[in-house]
Amino acid sequence: MIKTWSTPLRHEKRREEPCALCGGRDFSARLRCEGFGYVRCKQCSLVQMNPQPDAEAVKRRYSGDDYLEYEIANEKTFLELEMLALADAGFYQFESGLDLSGRRALDIGCATGALPAKLRERGWQAEGVEINGRQADYARRTRGLLVYERPLEENRLTAGAYTLITASHLIEHLRRPRVFLAEARRLLAAEGRLFLTTPNIDGFQARLFGSRWRSAIFDHLYLFSAKTLTRLLEQEGFLIEKIVTWGGLAAGSAPRPVKFVFDKLAKRLGFGDVMLIRSTGL
Repeated sequence: MIKTWSTPLRHEKRREEPCALCGGRDFSARLRCEGFGYVRCKQCSLVQMNPQPDAEAVKRRYSGDDYLEYEIANEKTFLELEMLALADAGFYQFESGLDLSGRRALDIGCATGALPAKLRERGWQAEGVEINGRQADYARRTRGLLVYERPLEENRLTAGAYTLITASHLIEHLRRPRVFLAEARRLLAAEGRLFLTTPNIDGFQARLFGSRWRSAIFDHLYLFSAKTLTRLLEQEGFLIEKIVTWGGLAAGSAPRPVKFVFDKLAKRLGFGDVMLIRSTGL
């Protein structure tokens, strides 16, 4: 099983953290990986890396050129997948009901800026957040985008300013996912929507491969299920509108006809490898 690309394993200062969902401190081992591991909260079932690195250690993981090169090489594929996922989650129906004049979109963890650039083509005033300075600079230079380099909650953006907020494969990297969601809720307009994409720890591939699952990587501090992420969103003032999943089997892991069937079933039955949750403010 080929894992998602990640920062090479580093020796960092780490400390035990309480559950980010319920605050509990009673855990059981969930996944044992080389050099790190995940635990499951016995009270609420959230899966998180423990012990965890401090904020500065996490920030250093995303300061090099490797991520930029990786994102440039894969941005076309990533954008196509994200647009398909947004379509499954009802983005186009949401968009069609809006007067796009003056409507703002914010893509958090925007990498090279491919998604906000696509949204701008569709009539959005689109901006991005990207803490990797080289990626942020690339998005500005090549696409003329407004990109903020600080973590979301440090930018002091205007409350209620964004009709659309997207965050694809981001929340699992964050030390304080609750703080992130609270700020996203503050920034979301009354009629706005948050589209949040992340790996699914309850998916078929996660259950099949265990610690060899491609999303059980050094950079992922949390591995959410639809249940745990829904609960966290609701605690921070969001109303869940739709949950979609996709990815029944990884490419190359089974003959194409078998993969086709599993992929169809994953979408229909909700056991896909990746999930997208669409929500609005209460």
